[in-house]
Amino acid sequence: MALSRRQFVGGAVAVAGATTAAMATTGFAPPTRPAELWQEFEAAPYTHPRIPYVGRAGAHGGARRAPRPRVVANALTHGATPDGSTDSAPAINRALAEAGERGGGTVLLPPGTYRIDDYLRIGHSGVVLRGAGSGRTTLLATRHLTELIGPYGSRYGGEKSSWSWAGGLIWLSPQARHTSLVAAIRDRAWPFEGWTGNRRDEWSSLTTVRPGRRGDRTVTVDDPSALRRGRLVVLRLADDADHTLLQHMAGDGPGPRAYVWDDKTKLTSYVPYEWPVRIAAVRGRTVTLERPLPLDTRPEWDPRLVSGAEALTHSGVVGLTLEAVETPQSPHLLDKGFNGVTFQCAYDCWAEDVVVRHVDNGFGLVAASACTLRRTRVEGRGSHHPYFCREGAHDNLVEDFRIAARTVPAPAGTQLHGINVEGLSSHNVWSRGVMEMGTFDTHRGMPFANVRTEITVENNGRHGGDASAGPLYGARFAHWNVTVTNGRAGLVKIDTIAPYSATVGISEVREFDQIDVPDFTGELHARVEAYGSPGSVRPANLYEAQRALGRR
Repeated sequence: MALSRRQFVGGAVAVAGATTAAMATTGFAPPTRPAELWQEFEAAPYTHPRIPYVGRAGAHGGARRAPRPRVVANALTHGATPDGSTDSAPAINRALAEAGERGGGTVLLPPGTYRIDDYLRIGHSGVVLRGAGSGRTTLLATRHLTELIGPYGSRYGGEKSSWSWAGGLIWLSPQARHTSLVAAIRDRAWPFEGWTGNRRDEWSSLTTVRPGRRGDRTVTVDDPSALRRGRLVVLRLADDADHTLLQHMAGDGPGPRAYVWDDKTKLTSYVPYEWPVRIAAVRGRTVTLERPLPLDTRPEWDPRLVSGAEALTHSGVVGLTLEAVETPQSPHLLDKGFNGVTFQCAYDCWAEDVVVRHVDNGFGLVAASACTLRRTRVEGRGSHHPYFCREGAHDNLVEDFRIAARTVPAPAGTQLHGINVEGLSSHNVWSRGVMEMGTFDTHRGMPFANVRTEITVENNGRHGGDASAGPLYGARFAHWNVTVTNGRAGLVKIDTIAPYSATVGISEVREFDQIDVPDFTGELHARVEAYGSPGSVRPANLYEAQRALGRR
């Protein structure tokens, strides 16, 4: 039997900070012994075959405090009204745009309730929208994205709404890219989403990269003339005719070699693999990167550093609640676009102390990398994707998060996922979370090298993913110290399905109606440790322990 809300919340401990009353972390028992897998990882932290290195995930390398740029505008002086009587979206958008045009800064939203009849756009780097706290500043959204922008169809055909997995009523995306995206939607054309475009022709090569190994922090390039310390570049790896890049993401070996890749049209649309990263140093043709390489750079994949899109950087949303007008949740894949906060082509950006309520989809990371969502919460009538992470989103950190139990029953035909990751997204972290509903939604598209750690979950959602998107998992997924309050497996215990994976310190679980089979034949090389004993091993939190190892 599922735990009641009172029983569930009673097992959690409060999180310090502005939303202490609203947020909670998992209530694990003190770890009693070191995990064998952790001891192995310490000996080879950047090349371990089953545990990815995620110690620098998140904005600014996982910095504990978000930057606080100077205040340059108060939304009230631009005409916003904090009593909810008039539409404040034009005033807030003017303030955000002017802040960006002046080089960035913070736009304040003092305490109150602000009605917004349009979505809010942060399109300039260095711009932060800051409320007075999620319990004091509320944005009341009255219209959805289908009404505001237009129907957003799917590049895969049918009548699906891509507002089911894209866009936000607070939307952080580079201005030029966002303008072209909206124009494409209105023309009923599939718009750009990723770093170098769906046709993969919106990029400029900076230099080719010599062969390197996963875990290397330095690479050798042919021409360093366009590179400099601090520049954000995109490592681009193309696949070959035998799909050896996809095999590599799956851990290599007989199983991936025997897998049929050619008919997985959605999956193959996600390559080339694009990994944004800042340059830490350039010495001759030796380039030091901000993070270790996520994959090998083999000649057959034509490894290059490219320019990609101009990213949105150093921008954020802090201290507010975004509440949509409560409407029934739409049938599966027909979401209207009452979505929360979405980061797209964003790097070193963040949301902190933000609550979204009555939304179709909560927090989105779409081709976004090195972003942090901290002390965020999804609540209200129930969401399709409380958190979605897709289209090659990498190195993001979601910590101290909560998915609250729905306040109304789910309408027939709707779907609930949870913490979603798909589309070759890699090295993302979900840490210290409480999920009163949902599941660990690995949504096909072969995400790889992601971590979920120190989480309590009432595992009552279902994962999704089209068959053409290929495998549920690539290599090096790690689930570490996870308490499942209702005993349902549902992609938490993954040693029988995910190749080269680590399942450590989780509750004893059982299968239910959605039972998956491995995508790859033969030995999966997966490990399970401390099964049935959540929180029993050290370290308690895999991400925090990796941070403590120090930086290379």
